[in-house]
Amino acid sequence: MPEETHQLLEGIKMANARKVVEVFYDVVSPYSWLGFEVLCRYRNVWNIELKLRPALLGGVMHGSGNRPPGLVPNKFLYMGKDLHRLAQYFQVPLNPPANPAEAMFEKGTLAAMRFLSAVEMREVDGDKQLERMSRELWMRIWSLDKDITQPGSISEAAMKAGISAGETEELLKLSTSKLIKDKLKNSTQEALDHGAFGLPLVVCHINGKAEVFFGSDRFELIAHCIGEKWVGPKPTIAKL
Repeated sequence: MPEETHQLLEGIKMANARKVVEVFYDVVSPYSWLGFEVLCRYRNVWNIELKLRPALLGGVMHGSGNRPPGLVPNKFLYMGKDLHRLAQYFQVPLNPPANPAEAMFEKGTLAAMRFLSAVEMREVDGDKQLERMSRELWMRIWSLDKDITQPGSISEAAMKAGISAGETEELLKLSTSKLIKDKLKNSTQEALDHGAFGLPLVVCHINGKAEVFFGSDRFELIAHCIGEKWVGPKPTIAKL
């Protein structure tokens, strides 16, 4: 094969290669929900391989020395208005719980995130189960104002996500194991190693280099970085 043809084919191969995009998230974070939903919508629009990475926001905040915005009064007031606007724009049924401080800082999501880590470990042939389970947990805490800390609550979410009762029982047991605890810790540390100070964290792997974006308001930049187009929060509607 002539060298010019070989180089041309290699160039086409590289251009067509799917870029890996990781999103680190915690269901305690409503902003993570927004970023999660948008990236899931774009996973078949952009030429990307999306990897869902459950992590622990509390661990990221502690490891980076950051403070939750809910602990700063003016930020907390702004967040309520901001989430209302963003829910409408991104078309996500986000409705903060009656006591968001209790849900976020007192109850937390440790058990839920360990369960998601167990789902991630056990799932084969894609991540549809992890995607559905993550969404159901967000729905409970950030739309329906329901508990996600108790095994029964997690089981209800799993049922809605299409996970059988038997499999849910196995996952609950697995989620308390050292294997899963370490898995969640390692994922959280990976986010920190990428420079995380909050979630969601989006990491785009391009030509061996990681480009890192924080938050749910950088989609135009992400698209530019990976050579794709941002066409709004609902790409399927934009294409019609």
